[in-house]
Formats: sequence, C-alpha cells, structure tokens
Amino acid sequence: MNDKKSVWHRLGWRLEVLLWDGIMGVFAALPIERASAFGGWVLQKIGPFLPAHRTAIINAKLVFPTLNDKGAKALAMAAWDNLGRLGGEFPHLKSLRPYEKDGRVQITGLEHLQAIKASGKPAVFISGHFANWEVMAAAICLSGLNTRVSYRHANNPHIDRRITAIRLGYGIPELSAKGESGAKEMLVAMKAGQSVTFLNDQKFNRGIEAPFFGHKLKTAPGPARLALRFHAPIIPVSIRRLPGARFAVRFHPPISPSQNPDKSKAITETVTAINEFLEEQIKAAPKDWFWVHRRWPKEVYRKDVVSSAKADSGLT
Repeated sequence: MNDKKSVWHRLGWRLEVLLWDGIMGVFAALPIERASAFGGWVLQKIGPFLPAHRTAIINAKLVFPTLNDKGAKALAMAAWDNLGRLGGEFPHLKSLRPYEKDGRVQITGLEHLQAIKASGKPAVFISGHFANWEVMAAAICLSGLNTRVSYRHANNPHIDRRITAIRLGYGIPELSAKGESGAKEMLVAMKAGQSVTFLNDQKFNRGIEAPFFGHKLKTAPGPARLALRFHAPIIPVSIRRLPGARFAVRFHPPISPSQNPDKSKAITETVTAINEFLEEQIKAAPKDWFWVHRRWPKEVYRKDVVSSAKADSGLT
C-alpha cells in the first residue's frame, strides 16, 4: 500500500512540475510588466473558486471587524491579484535586482542596514509575506551583508529545487528551510557572525501565544530567541508594491529585544513587538498582504459566521 501511495505521489509530483514549467515558461516569454499583470488577472479569475478565498474573507473580517462583505471580498481579490503578479514576476527576478539603476526597486532606510554592517555584528531581519517578498530578501542579501534566509520549502521536491535555483540565481546565496535542521543552521550562522532573515507572519503550531490584532495566536519565537541569545538588534523590513512591477523596500529602525530578566517573558515581549510591526504594515497596505493563509486557529475557519467563530474559539 505504501509503495503504491509513493508511486502515485511521485506521479503527482511529475504532473505538477510539468504544469509549473509550462506556466513559468509562459510568464518568462512575456515582458515583466505584462507577465505580472497577466498573473494577477489569472488568479483573480481562479482564486474565488478555491477554499482559500473564504479563508481570506474571514481573515479580513478578523483583522478589520467593521469591514462589510464587499470590503472583505475586495481584499481577498487583492490578495489573489498580488499572488498572481508574484508568480508572473518570478521568472523575471533578475530584472528586479535591488541597487541597480533601472529604478524598479526603491530602497529607503539604508542607514539602519549600514549601521549593522559597520558594527560587524549579526542582526535578525524580520518581515512578512508582503507584495513580492523575494525582492525584499534580495534587498538584504545584495547589500553586501552576509545573510542567511529562512524559507518554507515547497511540498513538491522538484518544484522546490526549481524555486531554490531561481532564488540562488537572483542573489540570495544561503537558504535554510524551516524546521529543526533549518533552525540549527540559523543558530550556527549567528554564532559565526552571519545575519539571519525571517518572514514571521504565519501560524506556527509549535510556537508561543502572542497578541496579533487583539488575539493570542501561535507565533514562531525563533527570531526573538536568536536576538536575545546573541544580543542582536531586530531590523524590521517592509515592502510595498508600486505600479508597473516596481517596489519600495524600507529598512525600519531596529527593535530592541526585551530586557526582562524572565527569559520566557522576554521572548513573549519580543515576539509581541515583532507582531506589532507586522500589524502596522498590514493596516498601512492591506492589499499587499498574504490574506489566504490560515493564521487563526482552525476552528475559526469551520464557522460560516465570523462573529460566531470568534465567540466559540475565545477570540474576542
């Protein structure tokens, strides 16, 4: 039975990678602006028929309780547009290299990045899944700062290898997959004086409970723990999508890890500070966020009425 299941899994992976190669081939054949717009158009047509569409609508209402159905659906559609555009831009990442003169990536707050470089000590960079987060990671790595980037590997190993190859070719030199082995790699990197980068806006079932838009949600404590262990500053980074496959990346003033002598409380307080930054970015540019992720407990998404879900799960 297991052998048959393995065979069907491998066949499924092969079919998925054929589809992936075909889609990426279409996007690669188009100029970047057209590929971005076409990707957004396609996912806006497909997205509303996917289960994640309802997830995005529920998330929007949880973040913005006064939002009506029309507004929540508009945010869900904006999420599909952004994700489709990201897909269209993916084979064109080399055209989105920061620090080049084509003007596609505007960078501000470089003084905070330069201060880290001048210190000779590592930092913990944090952000979330905003706009095209691949561009944001490149803005850190291509600055000349020795950096290791955390990422979630794709379920399909063939697609994962293709994604990794594109990222490496784009200028993100060292990657660590999320999980136990990746966490060890990030620890070793910081011991060696290397900075690390995390997208810390998604649910982490083994994480700690920390406030996020007024609810206590499972959040990864890894960035906070590393910052506390190595007395490293936390540098928040944001990215906004601009018209015409262009982006604005900003390095924000550092977040100082909590000085609470109670280690557990210090971690929670530091994670809370990171979540506060993420909340600010979501409120400032909601159309750029990854609304389709199940950030809240699973019971929330089993309810048809968000207010009932909040009451049943204690999210008030």
